[in-house]
Amino acid sequence: MILERHDPEGAIARAAKACSNWGRWGEDDVLGTLNFLDGAKRREGAALVRRGVSFSLAQRFDMNGPQRGWRRRTNPVHTMLDTGTDAALGLQGFPHGLGGADDVIAMPLQCSTQWDGLGHIFCHGRAWNGRDAGRTVTSDGDQVTGIEHMAPHVAGRGVLLDVGRVIGEHGELPDGFAVTEEHLTRTARAQGVTVGRGDLVLVRTGQLSRVRREGWGEYAGGPAPGLSFTTAGWLHRGEFAAVATDTWGFEVRPNEFDHAFQPLHQVAIPHIGLLIGEMWDLDALAEDCAADGVYAFWLTAAPLPITGAVGSPVNPIAVK
Repeated sequence: MILERHDPEGAIARAAKACSNWGRWGEDDVLGTLNFLDGAKRREGAALVRRGVSFSLAQRFDMNGPQRGWRRRTNPVHTMLDTGTDAALGLQGFPHGLGGADDVIAMPLQCSTQWDGLGHIFCHGRAWNGRDAGRTVTSDGDQVTGIEHMAPHVAGRGVLLDVGRVIGEHGELPDGFAVTEEHLTRTARAQGVTVGRGDLVLVRTGQLSRVRREGWGEYAGGPAPGLSFTTAGWLHRGEFAAVATDTWGFEVRPNEFDHAFQPLHQVAIPHIGLLIGEMWDLDALAEDCAADGVYAFWLTAAPLPITGAVGSPVNPIAVK
């Protein structure tokens, strides 16, 4: 795909038409590309467990996170409702010396490691599968494709494409680096791993490693390496169940057009029906994969079944 930087509208329209999965699984579909992840693919993924070593791929959920308040996205606020101090002072009213602690958290559902649900992005007023966005997601939430429908399904064969290590310098890609299909296929070839139908594909750029050294800076919404808009065809042809990255926005930022905002999202979610993960912590897993040369593993990453939500926090677990 050749990009015409001055014409994002036309490029999006052409990619949407070429990559559309509308109607592929019927007019009532609520899973999108998760339909590719079937029982056989889960058995294949489960068979990859050899050593029994596991990795959490989640960033921490706390007030020291990356968010800067854009569109009311804040970091989590954790508040204690009952504490050990209350128990020690005898203020809880329980009998025979019993004490306890309780807490509550307030946060946007997409403030840290998370999935973008199918109701998260629209294209010209249309949601996934061609539905009217105004009737699909209302003030009561996503009435059709709420992320709760995906909760039982996100477990299977995970594959890490460590583009930062294969293509970048010192394991990292610079901000603004557009990861193309050629970069992705070269990485898979270098790692000796295949990616295909039903896989849960993780793309490491190394940006999270850098901000850990240097501070969050503009990690949330600023310049970043990420998938090129030209990978829309690769995402469609690959028939992946989901794709996640270690960056805030999945695709390269600044975006590749003169004036655009997340154009790959506009194709991938409402047209391809792709489940997208962002802000995943892939560093420890990447170190282990580089050490043993094994880049495929069992991955479970269920969203919280929050009724009507268009995104969800997640604690993905990779097991090798």
